[in-house]
Amino acid sequence: MSHDPNAVGTTTDDLPTLPTDRHTGCPFDPPEGLTALSDEPMRRMRYGDGHVGRLVTGHAAARAILADPRFSSRYELLHLPEPMEGMPGQIPPAPIGDIIGLDAPEHTRYRRLLTGRFTVRRMRQLTERVERFTKECLDAMEEAGPTADLVEAFAQPVPALVICELLGVPYSDRERFQSQVATLFDQTADAGAKGDAHTALLQYLGELVLAKRAEPTDDLLSDLTTSDLTDEELAGLGGLLLAAGLDTTANMLALGTFALLSNPDQLDALRADPGLAAQTVEELLRYLSVADPLLRSALEDVEVDGTLIKAGETVTVSVQAVNRDPRRFPDPDRLDIHRKATGHLAFGHGVHQCLGQQLARVEMAVAFPALLARFPTLRLAVPPREVPLRERSNIYGVVSLPVTWDQV
Repeated sequence: MSHDPNAVGTTTDDLPTLPTDRHTGCPFDPPEGLTALSDEPMRRMRYGDGHVGRLVTGHAAARAILADPRFSSRYELLHLPEPMEGMPGQIPPAPIGDIIGLDAPEHTRYRRLLTGRFTVRRMRQLTERVERFTKECLDAMEEAGPTADLVEAFAQPVPALVICELLGVPYSDRERFQSQVATLFDQTADAGAKGDAHTALLQYLGELVLAKRAEPTDDLLSDLTTSDLTDEELAGLGGLLLAAGLDTTANMLALGTFALLSNPDQLDALRADPGLAAQTVEELLRYLSVADPLLRSALEDVEVDGTLIKAGETVTVSVQAVNRDPRRFPDPDRLDIHRKATGHLAFGHGVHQCLGQQLARVEMAVAFPALLARFPTLRLAVPPREVPLRERSNIYGVVSLPVTWDQV
């Protein structure tokens, strides 16, 4: 048993670890143990390697930390909340092109290149293509129905088609890269499996970058070949954008549909007024918070909300707890599509805020109303407790979502 020098009478063994068990209760709520720790906006926490850092569950403290350049995103400075098999105590530095694990000025260089290509205006210009892909998936689902796995038939292909077209990645190659992306987000995969998946994904993107340089087409990867990025940087950046675009929105579409089907009053309200789509998307992002947690490391002693965070301490920002903070969102455990949910941190905050957030919003604002309009009697095909949850992944969601509907 070791003693925490900063808390008189407290040992590090007494400190909580990050609760992750969702086996009981509502599938859309944070783990019960996490909720129990959310009475304080910030508290000490023990990490997988014994490091003592901080757990942040308060909205104001989370925003302050994520916006403060004195907190680093560099992987090699972070400690994992839970140990990973095959991974030593700390994380290796970010591979080339992985802007999530970088600070300024390296992060700034990449971010400047990409920001202008992911503006609200540019993403809204993609609406017609998103509508077309959505219609094609719904047509196929209806033709094969009336029972379907919504993940396979709808939630995965819509964002996959969109991100592939945006980047210039052949959709026909999806079998090659989808399993690699799944392994990268799988918390049960060991470090070796993740390394192999990352290498294979980079090899695929590397081949594609060479093809784009030789014969540019009208897409983001071809556009970036005109920048000063090297082939290796382009492959790394492309792999990151592809992985993020494939998995996060897919899980929001599937889990979001599950949440709406489980809250019939909210489902009826959206069906009655499709104009609530944008508002519904924001509330589902807040309520579900599928990408969690976010990690930072203090580069120097920093005081936040009256609490001193010492240099070198890792801070775990629990996005799902922060987005249920009753000091920011009254009655936070209730899904309410009439709520003004702006200000949630589902896409992060600060310089590392998700680049693809506007694209994700467009996809969801098109997909949810289109799905409900096409299948007015859409419902679960199994009891809710039998829907398999994707609990051991960096991106929360469902493994599959069996649904059915009445044929007209």
